[in-house]
Amino acid sequence: MRHILSILVENEPGVLSRVAGLFSGRGYNIETLNVAPTLADGLSMMTITTEGDEAIIEQIVKQLRKLVTTVKVVDLTDVKSVEREMMLLRVDAEGAKRAEVLRIVDIFRCKVVDVSLDELILEVTGTQDKLGALINLLQRYGIKEIARTGAVAMRRGMQE
Repeated sequence: MRHILSILVENEPGVLSRVAGLFSGRGYNIETLNVAPTLADGLSMMTITTEGDEAIIEQIVKQLRKLVTTVKVVDLTDVKSVEREMMLLRVDAEGAKRAEVLRIVDIFRCKVVDVSLDELILEVTGTQDKLGALINLLQRYGIKEIARTGAVAMRRGMQE
């Protein structure tokens, strides 16, 4: 099962290496990883998505909490949260294809961020499912390149 871990860490050299080493040392895979500073000085928020059953995720969370540089670990999988990912796509949009690609851009609320004679670069944010559906639709027009951020997630404010 896919899990999203939100990890508040100290923003100092080597922290990412220790977290990644924890995963690789135990044979767990990091599917996506995002890190950025928070509003608090000296702290960064990591969002990691990984696969595993409850026992494996519990072990990962316990190990993460043992790291000196970790301030807080939350598994957002069973918590009401908002998850988004951003993706840039370079799509073939030559001739008659362009109108069809632009129709899909409207449906998926994408932005066209670069235009040339034969291709478009699209920017889209959304859930992993939405981005996957867009990729599936645009594959027949010719996707030339994809860059994805991986998931970022935040717990919703109104929790019971």
